[in-house]
Amino acid sequence: MLARFFATILCPDPTRSPPPISDLLGFFFFSGAPLSPDPTRRNSAGRLPENRPLILRRYLDLSGVRRRENRSVKVMVGIDGGMPTSSSSNNNRFQQHQQIQEQVGTPGGGGGRRCRPLEEKERTKLRERHRRAITARILAGLRRHGNYNLRVRADINDVISALAREAGWVVLPDGTTFPSRSQGPRPAAVNSTAVTSSSSHMVPQQTPTASIRGVNSGYRNSVEYNACHIKGVYVPNASPYDLSTSTRSQSSSMVRDGGEQTEIHPLISGSMDTVDDKQMVEIPQKSPERDFSGTPYIPVYVMLPLGVVNMKCELVDPDGLLKQLRVLKSVNVDGVVVDCWWGIVEAHAPQEYNWNGYKRLFQMVRETKLKLRVVMSFHECGGNVGDDVCIPLPHWVAEIGRSNPDIFFTDREGRRNPECLSWGIDKERVLRGRTAIEVYFDYMRSFRIEFHEFFEDGIISMIQVGLGPCGELRYPACPVKHGWRYPGIGEFQCYDQYLLKSLRKAAEARGHSLWARGPDNAGSYNSRPHETSFFCDGGDYDGYYGRFFLNWYCKVLVDHGERVLSLAKLAFDGTCISAKLSGIHWWYKTASHAAELTAGFYNPCNRDGYAAIMAMLKKYGASLNFTCAELHLLDHAEDFQEALANPEGLVWQVLNAAWDVSIPVAKENSLPCHDRVAYNKILANAKPSTDPDGRHLSYFTYLRLSPHLMERHNFMEFERFVRRMHGEAVLNL
Repeated sequence: MLARFFATILCPDPTRSPPPISDLLGFFFFSGAPLSPDPTRRNSAGRLPENRPLILRRYLDLSGVRRRENRSVKVMVGIDGGMPTSSSSNNNRFQQHQQIQEQVGTPGGGGGRRCRPLEEKERTKLRERHRRAITARILAGLRRHGNYNLRVRADINDVISALAREAGWVVLPDGTTFPSRSQGPRPAAVNSTAVTSSSSHMVPQQTPTASIRGVNSGYRNSVEYNACHIKGVYVPNASPYDLSTSTRSQSSSMVRDGGEQTEIHPLISGSMDTVDDKQMVEIPQKSPERDFSGTPYIPVYVMLPLGVVNMKCELVDPDGLLKQLRVLKSVNVDGVVVDCWWGIVEAHAPQEYNWNGYKRLFQMVRETKLKLRVVMSFHECGGNVGDDVCIPLPHWVAEIGRSNPDIFFTDREGRRNPECLSWGIDKERVLRGRTAIEVYFDYMRSFRIEFHEFFEDGIISMIQVGLGPCGELRYPACPVKHGWRYPGIGEFQCYDQYLLKSLRKAAEARGHSLWARGPDNAGSYNSRPHETSFFCDGGDYDGYYGRFFLNWYCKVLVDHGERVLSLAKLAFDGTCISAKLSGIHWWYKTASHAAELTAGFYNPCNRDGYAAIMAMLKKYGASLNFTCAELHLLDHAEDFQEALANPEGLVWQVLNAAWDVSIPVAKENSLPCHDRVAYNKILANAKPSTDPDGRHLSYFTYLRLSPHLMERHNFMEFERFVRRMHGEAVLNL
């Protein structure tokens, strides 16, 4: 078989007899004349003048193609790599490859057919690499600029599915695609006198017609607006349910044919067109609200005021609180959430606990037949958004901090943050002979023993374990007391002696002792990513040192959560536990996600930074409580544009990361909300209509009980919100 194959190559003419096997061996293994003694098969030099140069040319040509192809492959990147080279250079190489393959053949024409399988294989490889390069470029753009939670090894089917879901379609796991039931028909023209705008006046997709603060049109995007120009139209006063407080006082407007007009109604677009010397005003129609009747029941809990128990552990205004609890029960609120402050209960001496105020509070909750969720708050209260009281850490901890300030988180300039204890002392016996982990466990065990009857009766349904500042699993990277203002990127908080010792050990284990330091080019609290060499596009965050440091920084966060939750699971055996995660949504549309990196979430555009956290929660059976639920996109549209923020994209990434490992997810609003626009946004995120698996939140926590909430109009809106969360039918007033 081998001899017949080589003979066919050397003697493509079927009329000629093939050379003997000795000639073939001599041809391939010797530089001189072939071994055959037949003189008629040689020229005067004793060589084969026709066939041998031909096969050498074929071999050299094909070898050159492979070498050029290998050089091109080195600069091409697949889906898992970085950004690919330009598509034009790939196309040029592909054309050159085709031209070279067409030139390789034999005079008789038979060699072209025999080489075709090899040519097709090489061409197929190059086309596949070119396709992967384009797919990688598409994925990088969608991760960076869109609201798409695409996995690292996503393929074109994932891209198509994400785009279809963004357009409002439902895509099942098997690929079945159909329109969502929530997609209502587009609004029809207003009347026969309306003048339809031309294509040049159509609003591009995902671009609002005007920046309206506090107004939610209810449409998914501006393509769903019916772009009509209306003349001689009187716009009546809007319902108080349609606008926020800042826009209810706006009066309506009359646009006359002659161009004269009164003040502009807030719902009217800022653009005015002139058609036949007539002024036309573009007015979007209001979309009907989504009907949540019959949807899954989601429990609603209300967070009690921060200062419901004072520093002496006494209940503040018990009579007024009891009345408010009864009002909440009257609208079928499921329960309340209360912080049990470490700085109040163990204020004066180690392991001396005072639970008196909380005992009276829990008895009142039981009397009103509400459920109770308790937060183990190991952080300081005061100095953050929404903090109206000051509750510091225990006095004896503050005394230790004065002599050893390294028990607190520290920034690069050496400023200490006493908001919570540094995770570097989790296993260091610096708290009167105890480690920080032991202090947390003793506190939780004391609570479990003190309130045993409430656990047995089922009044206490869940324990949320504080894991950092504001009770959230994150570094205190954005302290207002140190000058941070939104949308600053924050600073790394790893410069106390204990965390630096951990960093030094990690660097030495990696074999790079010079890496035992924090970044020196990461800017300051209020820097922007592009202003720093570390967070800018292509910056040091994605270099060898940057990846090492960020991996260590994130691992410290995950390890702390694992240590505390393991002991919480032991202390509250048989009771559900949860952890709180903050929504750091600013600079989400940049490549580095700088604000998330300083907070401890290693989540750049080419990496899923929440998978490790979800795996840790899954390991200890903990649920997730996520902030950033109300998403006032229109209220903060200008701020979001400046900060390249994407709260919706972040929410979907975190939700999918949790749901992928079957972790129950709850949410709470991070800012006060009392209007229907904010409630509708919460409902839409609590019960997403486009989720193919029909997943939803396990419960929702409303922040918080206040006199403002108890005002008649605000409470009516809140009652309506609770009923819709429960899946009940309501009137669309």
